[in-house]
Amino acid sequence: MKNRLTEFLVGLVFGIGLIISGMTDPGKVLGFLDLAGNWDPSLAFVMGGGIMVGLVAFMVAKKRTTSFLGGAMQLPTASQIDRRLVVGSLIFGAGWGVAGFCPGPAIVSAGAGQPKAIVFVIAMIAGMAIYELLEARRVKGVA
Repeated sequence: MKNRLTEFLVGLVFGIGLIISGMTDPGKVLGFLDLAGNWDPSLAFVMGGGIMVGLVAFMVAKKRTTSFLGGAMQLPTASQIDRRLVVGSLIFGAGWGVAGFCPGPAIVSAGAGQPKAIVFVIAMIAGMAIYELLEARRVKGVA
């Protein structure tokens, strides 16, 4: 129960941070992607802050065998840039450009009842389900 409460509080702080930074506003994201128009660099500062926090977190995590909540550490092991990573990144970026949302802000906005975000989250979940089906088929074909 303690772990769930901690997870909830961390998610709540993350969601509040997204709201305060304006990242739940698709116009903010689209303004960042509009390099030829009225470019809004504020998303770059939010991403830079996230990268700095992530770098520190990974440095700490590499020195640990268990998480702060007691679970096993499961750090990424992949180190190559392959076709699947590039194609997936392009699809992810296209979703950002079309909708103005990335997953975290979309979930927060959907929770606030924003219709465009709800549609985005449903499409995101459908995309994840399709990926899982295709990945299971790919793994079966190899085995």
